Amino acid sequence: MRSAVFSSTADVRVLEPRFRHSHIFSTFAALDDGQAIELVNDHDPLPLYAQFEAQWPNGFAWNYLEEGPLLWRVAITKVPTFNTHASGGCGGA
Repeated sequence: MRSAVFSSTADVRVLEPRFRHSHIFSTFAALDDGQAIELVNDHDPLPLYAQFEAQWPNGFAWNYLEEGPLLWRVAITKVPTFNTHASGGCGGA
């Protein structure tokens, strides 16, 4: 089995809780399409998933790599989103 390659690891266990989400968001925002971060946390980051849905709908993939009870690891991959404005609209003649 092939190991995942991550562009960055965000081990937020070492950060104060008030800084965790902003660190994760800025790390994710800096990724190119197709790149991923490995999130390492001391609890299930499910509330963070909802924030990703609000900020990047359809722009990320979320895959649990390890699910507790003391350690959670999640691969968060930036996926390309289709922008109709950039392509010139519906493509009609």
